[in-house]
Amino acid sequence: MGINGWRAADSDLHIMEPPDLWQRYMEPEWAHAAPIGTTEMVRDMRVRVKNHTMLRMGRVRANTGGVSAWSKEQDNVYARAEAAGWSAASQLQAMDDEGLDVAVLFPSRGLFVLGLDSTEQMGSDGLEGDYAAAIARAYNNWMADFVQEDPTRLFGAGLIAPHDPKLARDEVKRCVEELGFKTVMLHPGHVNRRPWHHPEYDQIWAECERQGIPISFHGGGQTYLTPDYSLEVFDKLMHWHVFNQPLGIMAVLTSFTSGGVIHRHPNLRAALLEGNCGWAPWFVQRLDEHWEWVGAMDAPELDRAPSEYFLSNCFLGVEADEDSVQYYVDAFGDDNLVFSTDYPHGDSKYPDALKAFLKLPLSDETKQKILWDNWARMYGIEVPA
Repeated sequence: MGINGWRAADSDLHIMEPPDLWQRYMEPEWAHAAPIGTTEMVRDMRVRVKNHTMLRMGRVRANTGGVSAWSKEQDNVYARAEAAGWSAASQLQAMDDEGLDVAVLFPSRGLFVLGLDSTEQMGSDGLEGDYAAAIARAYNNWMADFVQEDPTRLFGAGLIAPHDPKLARDEVKRCVEELGFKTVMLHPGHVNRRPWHHPEYDQIWAECERQGIPISFHGGGQTYLTPDYSLEVFDKLMHWHVFNQPLGIMAVLTSFTSGGVIHRHPNLRAALLEGNCGWAPWFVQRLDEHWEWVGAMDAPELDRAPSEYFLSNCFLGVEADEDSVQYYVDAFGDDNLVFSTDYPHGDSKYPDALKAFLKLPLSDETKQKILWDNWARMYGIEVPA
């Protein structure tokens, strides 16, 4: 398997959850409030939670009859997986087609299903902490079943709900000790306006640290969290999606470095995924500049520059055609980068993502590290040769 004679791992290969996942997997006491996946669109990732449709797609516009060649190509590329109901077997077939040996699996609908604030901010329309935790548990139980198709190649990423940090901490423990997951994930958008360096979340980071797993952050589309980093003034995908994922990852990085999360949890690894990496030299330099300027007043507990916390504990994802990765490697080296195909989402280069990656302006040694070594170190996974 692999490509060019190298082994290849996907840091966040996506699955497409069945629309009735929560209806089948919610615990009986929550069955009446199970989220429901919608199916009106091609490869629909939306899900209804209470009276909200997640994800938000912006203003609906008249159909002018134009269908891009790109859209038609995507329909053809994913036809076989769609016909198979996005089964675990089809997931493995897609990995074979791409040349992937192993992958950690991340959600699609699950990226948005927890994208409501808690009742503390939203009143009766928000997500109660125990309800949000039940949604996450249902997803995780489904994922645990999904990866059984081949647990030597498929590794689950658990979903946790930060609406009740104590319940989130408990779910981290269950995900690792009972379900065998290799990471847990959060959406970058804030719940109850609490930044990720808020002390309430320390119990989550401490449990990840104790379990030896990275905490993963992965953004997506527009949610009802504030902020959700898509800059809601834009109502077209072409506009808001440019901002959404990189800005969310930047905010998390700020909390984990300048906000002191890594300082308090020095063995915690952070996987900041699908938000690109080319921006990091500029942005991390700004974090350092501001620490030098006002750090003595705003963050006296920090004993290192933000860039040092970043390089010692954080990983960023490289897109298949992200030419600006060369600037990252020039500035920071190649120890903190991992690769993803983004299968089966609309902007994926599947089934030629690995081929596109090999064209990036990087040395062969660096490419091998990004495709395998860094992935294994970030997730703490040992895969026999």
